[in-house]
Amino acid sequence: MTPDVLAIILLAVLFLLLGSGIWIALSLIGVGAVGMMLFSSAPIGKVMATTVFSSSNSWALTSLPLFIWMAEILFRTRLSEDMFKGLAPWVTRLPGRLIHVNIVGCGIFAAVSGSSAATCVTIGKMSIPELMRRGYDERMSIGSLAGSGTLGLMIPPSIMMIVYGLVAEVSIARLFIAGVVPGIMLVLLFMGYVIVWALLNPHKVPPSDIAMSMPEKLYNSRRLIPVVMLIFAVIASIYAGYATPTEAAAIGVLGSLAIAVATRTFTWANFVDGLMGATRTSCMITLILAGAAFLAVAMGFTGLPRRLATEVASWQLSVFMLLVALTVLYVILGCFLDGISMVVLTTSVVQPLVIQAGIDVVWYGIFIVLVVEMAQITPPVGFNLFVLQGMTGRNIFYIARASIPFFLILGLAIAIIGAFPQLVTFLPNHVFSRG
Repeated sequence: MTPDVLAIILLAVLFLLLGSGIWIALSLIGVGAVGMMLFSSAPIGKVMATTVFSSSNSWALTSLPLFIWMAEILFRTRLSEDMFKGLAPWVTRLPGRLIHVNIVGCGIFAAVSGSSAATCVTIGKMSIPELMRRGYDERMSIGSLAGSGTLGLMIPPSIMMIVYGLVAEVSIARLFIAGVVPGIMLVLLFMGYVIVWALLNPHKVPPSDIAMSMPEKLYNSRRLIPVVMLIFAVIASIYAGYATPTEAAAIGVLGSLAIAVATRTFTWANFVDGLMGATRTSCMITLILAGAAFLAVAMGFTGLPRRLATEVASWQLSVFMLLVALTVLYVILGCFLDGISMVVLTTSVVQPLVIQAGIDVVWYGIFIVLVVEMAQITPPVGFNLFVLQGMTGRNIFYIARASIPFFLILGLAIAIIGAFPQLVTFLPNHVFSRG
């Protein structure tokens, strides 16, 4: 049977299972089981039991619930309110003024969250009402938040990087460090666009109503100091080699609990809610990872990844054309699947193509995070669009149109790291060459 026919059969089974409403993890297991039954004589039960256990019995996996718990704790503090009050006085002189709070605020919270949706909600619940009350352009306010919310996937610690690292067996610490420069680059690109937009549309930016002396600015920013210190503790401990991602995540949880106590937002109800929220999210992701691991092993038994890699190699695509094709593929998948599902569903098939093309797997990890970021603001399943729809009451397609410039900026970021891969690879290579 040709790879095309085999792939079509398995895709048909997958869409049938997903369309029936079965959980994504169980759908992945189902596709793997069908593939093994039809195209392999290996014992399905033994392979499934071994694979699910080995994929769940990973020390690296423990960082996932800890980083999620850290974000859940901070989500229930006054961080969003403090962030707006602390950042607003510093950006009021920039063209675009308080719209930059969306971008910088998302960049800061992304560094302690790892989640795009959590970043979008935390910053948006304070910034959107404030921007609307002050008369800022609604479309730019919403679009900048939708685009900047995706920074939660890029700036470490990123849940998406942890998932990719586990599925692709790539160092999570390398991925975290590799995401630092592209994350900062995205913040600067977003702010640059807002500045240009504001200069071209000065009538859409209300005059500044914040006038503070330097001591007043510093006083208003005092509550951001613990968060900045927490970011430094988590990222610097990994960068300096003092802590693994799991140990850094534990530092993050303790730090976030300390911030909650210091801001007097620590209550037993918040503690339980945060713990249960982290547990639910972690269980969902772990189950998806287990299903993806079994699917990857099952695909290995069928020989599909190797045969597809051989066939695609026979097309003699350049690296550029391969990356263009993968970008289009992920943007299309983003119309129907969430980011984690996209990564775990495709990695076992795509990774052999990437390795065969000579693409660095760490660089590819950052590439895949960028295209998943684009999917976060692609209708009809873009998570950030759903979040903003609930917060603003606007139609999801209105929000998607407002996000288009930031979608294109993400595409530009892919082109930049493609032209200058050292932006991704220099830091991790430098750090780990020292060790």
